[in-house]
Amino acid sequence: MSATTGVLLLWAGFVGSHLALSSVTVRGRLVARLGERPFQALYSLVALAFFIPLVRVYFAHKHTGPWLWQITPGPALRWVMYVGMGLAFVLVVASQVTPSPANLVPGPPQPKPVHYLTRHPFLMGTGLFALLHLLPNGSATDVAFFGGFVVLGLVGGWHQDARKLATGVPGYREFCAATPFLPFTGDQTWRGLRGLPPVAVGLGIVLAIVVRRYHASWFGG
Repeated sequence: MSATTGVLLLWAGFVGSHLALSSVTVRGRLVARLGERPFQALYSLVALAFFIPLVRVYFAHKHTGPWLWQITPGPALRWVMYVGMGLAFVLVVASQVTPSPANLVPGPPQPKPVHYLTRHPFLMGTGLFALLHLLPNGSATDVAFFGGFVVLGLVGGWHQDARKLATGVPGYREFCAATPFLPFTGDQTWRGLRGLPPVAVGLGIVLAIVVRRYHASWFGG
């Protein structure tokens, strides 16, 4: 079995188990039988059972398989990566500072500034992070690994919306109507950018700089 196939299978298990365990029927039954905290522990253990080997397989075989595209490195690519990574980290940090009602531990249904950028800032920030990595990393194994994060962000966000709407979470339908799914596609994007918490902006940018500075020693080329 090729490394690319292994990565794809592990992603299928990770995403599939997430969707199954968080579905209305399965989650309701398990919470009723186990309780909320034990269910969350089970959910986390299943996720780690797929994610840890996924990361191990990828880093043992990165940049392998046929190259699907190659973009010549240059100033334009570097600045796209710098700006995009800064935005991605800001979204992820802001998702923890002002939790979305779509989160596993939900925040209030009233939109905060970051939700005018996307109502799923953690998933979309992670997806943007991965999408940017696809630009310079076009081998089959790279595409399978980073593409999985993009798919997870889109499918996971869609599934969260569907589950919250199906269970009738108070205020969630109005929250969806006021916020965009895909980042930076709503008509109040500028309002969202201006209203981002300074701590989220500052910490997100600092994290992006630190990761860039130590990327080679932490993750290799």
